[in-house]
Amino acid sequence: MISRFLPLPVRLLLGIRLKPSPPTYQLIDQPNQLEPLLAAMDRVEEIFLDTEADNMNRYRTRVCLLQFLVDGKVFLVDALAPLDFDPLWKRMATKHLVMHGSDYDLRLLSDWCEFRPKSIFDTMLAAQLLNRQRIGLAGLLEEHFGVILSKESQKANWSRRPLTQKLLDYASLDVWHLPDLRDLLTRQLARLNRLEWLDQQCQRQIESALVGFPRDDDLAWRIGKSERLRGRGLGVLHAVWHWREEQAGRLDTPPFKVCNNDLLLAISYAAEEGDAEEAILAKVNLGRRHDRLIGTLSAAVRTGFAKDPQTLPRRKRSGEYAPLSNEELALQDRLKADRDRVAAKVELEPTLIANRSQLALIARSPAKIDEILLPWQAELLRDEPSLKASLNGA
Repeated sequence: MISRFLPLPVRLLLGIRLKPSPPTYQLIDQPNQLEPLLAAMDRVEEIFLDTEADNMNRYRTRVCLLQFLVDGKVFLVDALAPLDFDPLWKRMATKHLVMHGSDYDLRLLSDWCEFRPKSIFDTMLAAQLLNRQRIGLAGLLEEHFGVILSKESQKANWSRRPLTQKLLDYASLDVWHLPDLRDLLTRQLARLNRLEWLDQQCQRQIESALVGFPRDDDLAWRIGKSERLRGRGLGVLHAVWHWREEQAGRLDTPPFKVCNNDLLLAISYAAEEGDAEEAILAKVNLGRRHDRLIGTLSAAVRTGFAKDPQTLPRRKRSGEYAPLSNEELALQDRLKADRDRVAAKVELEPTLIANRSQLALIARSPAKIDEILLPWQAELLRDEPSLKASLNGA
């Protein structure tokens, strides 16, 4: 136990890893308990935030717990409790937020209450811009501080009440170390002159989160390698994917717990190859729900057999969705080579500079690069041979 009292640099040098003790925190699950948190927010300009949701256990995801570190104290707010959250949202919207992997959390909050933060510092985005191999919170804390976070509660049912002491302890640690991690990553980004890059990434994260999660996408059923399906299998995939959504909604469980994408594709490919209904269903394993669901799945397969693939929703083939011409494809390949060379030079994951779909958009309209990429990304590519030649009309 003496290792706990050694200075951090000494512990890291010796390879000592510690399971941290949870900080003292206040659980807020009653209407009259919010005032201390609101008062603490009024004293500061920034707050540290994380959320826990029930996406592993429900069809429609809900925020179940909000974790705050404000003015040095941890507050855990039960998001399912009968609280008046309006004063909380109003104060949060005026503060700078420090979060880790904020995209999912911000989308949840946008869906819940149309929340929009003033500004954020995302420690995951910072780690990406530093080319860290481990960008998860647990990995970063272990690497930089020798702290080992338990992974036992990551898949817990956060909607179950009462919340256990173990879960609350786990949740409190998700924000407790964020100040030190933020400070460390800030210093490292400053040495590389990448703080402005992070600001741009975080602003885009905010804008992206405002749309929440996709709703009623009529192409969502085109999963995995479904583009290889042309005939009967395409109709079956459309039918069984919607069957899964219906069953998941009825059971109030995530779709993957009804069956995974691999099984849907296996059913569809078997149909494409001409297998009969009985042969297809013989390959199906729905686990403990088999007897209750196999009848409706069988009906869905028959519905798929009867569908005309030509009547199913298709991806748009015009404008930015149209296939690239041979000349544009060649430019896309040259842009990719330039991007990869630049990424190696600045030691970044190439897709952080421009992903595949962004490269395709640039290949189609090079002059729109400033609309497609962030300023720091465009600046890295602007003077590269392929883009420079395209912009000069060569």
